[in-house]
Amino acid sequence: MYSYYCFMNYLAHIFLSGNHPNIMIGNFVADSIKGKKYLSYPPEIQKGILLHRQIDTTTDAHPSFRKSTKRLHKKYGHYSGIIVDIFYDHFLAKNWTDYSDIPLEDYIQSFYKLLRDNFEVLPANIQKMAPIMMEGNWLLIYAELEGIDRVLYGMNRRTKLRSGMDKAGEDLRMYYKEFEADFRVVFKDLQILTNTFLST
Repeated sequence: MYSYYCFMNYLAHIFLSGNHPNIMIGNFVADSIKGKKYLSYPPEIQKGILLHRQIDTTTDAHPSFRKSTKRLHKKYGHYSGIIVDIFYDHFLAKNWTDYSDIPLEDYIQSFYKLLRDNFEVLPANIQKMAPIMMEGNWLLIYAELEGIDRVLYGMNRRTKLRSGMDKAGEDLRMYYKEFEADFRVVFKDLQILTNTFLST
């Protein structure tokens, strides 16, 4: 059975970590590390966790991200931000060649290997989720609209069907160009932010 343990905007966070394996790991696991617990991790993983938090804060406040969530707010309320995160990972995967010379599938497989090689550092809940993620190749399915539909269906199940997120694929199709334009503006600014962060 296909698992929908925790679909979020993983691809963007991983990519924005640059070519820094431990920062990638920290950025990937950051949602599981609360408060100052990040201080128990090695320095580069700490940096990845802090980068993740900076990306989230900047994204949530970004005018173009808010434009995106506004289109959804009437239907989905506070779930709108989660839905837009998922939409944006779709646009990153779909337009991958605009951002990377490494084929998407190769990039993803390389990241899965990084997780396997550093499995013991991952928080317990990520250790449970990661094998399921790799088996279902979650990161790759973002590139297709049908994959996004599956993600949204799974997220709706996680909210005990309260969110209605399974219908959000219709909104993505209806405002596809607008969401994609918003994504490009936000992602460009996030690249500038993370390049600065990683160079310090």
